[in-house]
Amino acid sequence: VQMVESGGGLVQAGGSLRLSCAASERPFTSYSMAWFRQAPGKEREFIATIAWNAATTHYADSMKGRFTISRDNPKNTVYLQMTNLKPEDTAVYLCAISRIFGTDLVDEYSYWGQGTQVTVSS
Repeated sequence: VQMVESGGGLVQAGGSLRLSCAASERPFTSYSMAWFRQAPGKEREFIATIAWNAATTHYADSMKGRFTISRDNPKNTVYLQMTNLKPEDTAVYLCAISRIFGTDLVDEYSYWGQGTQVTVSS
């Protein structure tokens, strides 16, 4: 399964971006999709995950309010809408797939994209 993120770039503080991540195929009968991010010198950080039903979501507490995850199952695609971006949001954003829902553990995710860079200037 190949996963490709897009939509990253350079944005000023207070701006918005919408990230996309498309999987090349459906890896499991049902699966959750998630977004993580990783800043230089820091551990990978969980942002949000969305269940197969596209209605149930789980966010890291620190990500609630400015980030919204959604998915399009026929397209095997997950999205991350980011608003009111801050310089501390600068990171590589990665999508991932898991057989289970609700986990924020990196090891529970089977497939990963290469990431898309988001840079927020002050």
